[in-house]
Amino acid sequence: MNKCGERLYNGIIKENPTFVLMLGMCPTLAVTTTAVNGVGMGLSTTAVLVFSNLIISALRKIIPDRVRIPAYIVIVASLVTIVQLLLQAFIPSLYKSLGIYIPLIVVNCIILGRAEAYAAKNGVLESAFDGIGMGLGFTVGLTCIAIFREILGGGAVFGFEFIPEDYRITIFGLAPGAFFVLAILTALQNKFKAPSATNGSAPKSSLACGGNCAACSGGTCASNHAVLEDIRAKEEAKAAEAKKAAAIKAAQAKKEAEAKKAAEDKAADAKAEE
Repeated sequence: MNKCGERLYNGIIKENPTFVLMLGMCPTLAVTTTAVNGVGMGLSTTAVLVFSNLIISALRKIIPDRVRIPAYIVIVASLVTIVQLLLQAFIPSLYKSLGIYIPLIVVNCIILGRAEAYAAKNGVLESAFDGIGMGLGFTVGLTCIAIFREILGGGAVFGFEFIPEDYRITIFGLAPGAFFVLAILTALQNKFKAPSATNGSAPKSSLACGGNCAACSGGTCASNHAVLEDIRAKEEAKAAEAKKAAAIKAAQAKKEAEAKKAAEDKAADAKAEE
């Protein structure tokens, strides 16, 4: 599997932001009353993810290290404003349904997390596919929860009603229903031992805080970056030592080969004199 395909698989399946990493829970719980809302929020976030990863990756060597987080936020906020205005102009019904949660995409930890953990350290193409993978994974997660809630609470899916009103469980369409559905899906993940942040089997983060955004107080950014820089410096030093050792070994091998050849030539000369 090539690197771009790996990023897609990673975002949709292996490190799904909703079901595996448990990130972006605010919009996940708030806007998933209908499948249309879930798809709309997911695709809006995907668009911001892709273009923010593209821009941040392209500017990663230009943005000063000390102001990288404010720079990321400015880039993401600009993109969110564009998405918000486009929704307001062309899909006003969806814009009205999502409401305040469109501008709140700016502080979605998935976007800033991928900017800091991947886009700031990798090429433009790989970062774009990482954004696509994570965005589609988020969209799949929101849509699954929204379909579950809409069927049970509204007896419909994507607006097509097929369950009589007497058999609907109204609470699933209300705020508590989001917690019930998420709890049920998480319980199923734990039951079948599927990777999830709730059972400790999610991929471990290289960040100093462990990547636990829910417990982040906002003061670990510097230490995270320091740890990553320390790891990178150690890896570079290790690679330099390995290269130096290989050069010394090659020089020794060459010297031994020359000595051996000289000895053979000397022996041949001695034999010729006899």
